[in-house]
Amino acid sequence: MELELANKSVIISGSSRGIGLAIAQSFLAEGAQVLITGRDSAALDAARATLASDYPDDAIATHSGDMTDTKVIAAALAVGEKSFGGIDAVVANIGDGKGNTGWDLTRTDWQDTMNTNLFAGMLLASAAVPYLKRRGKGCITFISSIAGIEAIPAPIPYSAAKAALQHAAKNLARQLGGVGIRVNTVAPGNVLFPGGTWERKILADKAAVDQYIESEVPLNRFATPAEIAEAVVFLSSARAAFITGTVLVVDGGQTR
Repeated sequence: MELELANKSVIISGSSRGIGLAIAQSFLAEGAQVLITGRDSAALDAARATLASDYPDDAIATHSGDMTDTKVIAAALAVGEKSFGGIDAVVANIGDGKGNTGWDLTRTDWQDTMNTNLFAGMLLASAAVPYLKRRGKGCITFISSIAGIEAIPAPIPYSAAKAALQHAAKNLARQLGGVGIRVNTVAPGNVLFPGGTWERKILADKAAVDQYIESEVPLNRFATPAEIAEAVVFLSSARAAFITGTVLVVDGGQTR
């Protein structure tokens, strides 16, 4: 299937490893140009080297910094436009499932999680809109979680933040449709990759993790980052030209 992504430019936050890096790889495989970002400059350089071993060096740009910071967001978008002559798509892959569990939570517990899992993605989207409008069309894709769809064993603030992100994305899609910008969300289930949450859980208690996956996921396995990435790339492509305001669940059948 021809996705018509050749020479399109994409900004991908949180892309030095895991899902974000896989998204960059998938876009590059379609002939797109990518700007990857990450807080750890060494990890970002390593990710760039990995990508450059398979794809043209001039199709890859980087910007190091904390993408929850509006100044860093603005700088990253400026680098993307300067590097590639414009921006066609943005992937807001900002967030983590860390946080205190249970019900006895402080304001700080809530604020920190909302900053990372809701506010940062929306701030990136807002800052990107003028760049996309200059192209005459474009798309924004948020990476959320099935924790925002139904109650699973995840910290309450994280689940609430992801639910809010999905609702905000749908509202944003309605507001931006008239200027040719599509907005969608991908909600992954359990994704296994080196250094990720599930790898740590497996090292701590593999038997418990195996039992959880067997009982909760009909396909009886984890997702790979590439499987999430391909959903993102499809939604960003010409083949999804009439899809906006949706949440695409990629969870092996876990949600009920």
